[in-house]
Amino acid sequence: MSRFKAVFGDRKPVIAMVHLGASPGAPLHDAAAGVEGILAAARADLRALQAAGFDAVMFGNENDRPYELRVDTATSATMAYIIGRLRDEITVPFGVNVLWDPMSTFAVAAATGAAFVREIFTGTYASDMGIWAPEAGAAVRYAQRLGAGNVARLYNVSAEFADSLDRRPLPDRARSAVFSSIPDAVLVSGAITGEAARMEDLEAVKRALPATPVLANTGVKHATIADVLAVADGCIVGSALKHNGDTWAAVDPDRAADFMARARAARGGK
Repeated sequence: MSRFKAVFGDRKPVIAMVHLGASPGAPLHDAAAGVEGILAAARADLRALQAAGFDAVMFGNENDRPYELRVDTATSATMAYIIGRLRDEITVPFGVNVLWDPMSTFAVAAATGAAFVREIFTGTYASDMGIWAPEAGAAVRYAQRLGAGNVARLYNVSAEFADSLDRRPLPDRARSAVFSSIPDAVLVSGAITGEAARMEDLEAVKRALPATPVLANTGVKHATIADVLAVADGCIVGSALKHNGDTWAAVDPDRAADFMARARAARGGK
């Protein structure tokens, strides 16, 4: 809890995504625009999100489809370069998520000075990427060796694009992850990017973890933000802030501002 509060304070944080363009080597990479094109798009999104008043931003490589469980070195290098170029323009706490590789996520966090990370650290899943079995112990020890031991860790306990091979109920898996792997917050997701977590899952995990921050990780929309924050301790949002709600589009400044205004209203004006 202390690392979470150190980053986000006492409010329920609303964390906005900066979805980076596909990295060099990824099938969707725009070779004509190159890395400078990724930088320009990220800068525009960052400026729009900060102007809208979001509490924090998180840089992620959502466009690097098909996703990898051990990412290409070019992906980590590109993300570190982009964030490094933007570092002096970032005015809010920022985090990183290198899909779906905890080790690379911590490496980029250490290189860029990120305040928090999001990743699948625990569990075993049958996924679109194959059998998915991260090792939280190895990842957290790696963070310690990199000098990133104080980076806040946000654990996604209901992976997108996957089904858990652990048949325990989600609240039991979340409670066990907190006991065994010491996350700073637990995230509850929908089935894929942009799809909402079920409210009953969010409520059940929060009941199981009254002393641990529990955030909605995907699919929060303008119409649902008040209901989500009535249950959760914050949320992460990406697709709802884009033009026409399209995950792969640029951030729409008006949609972003409207979303954050609703979030502040739901938090009592904070």
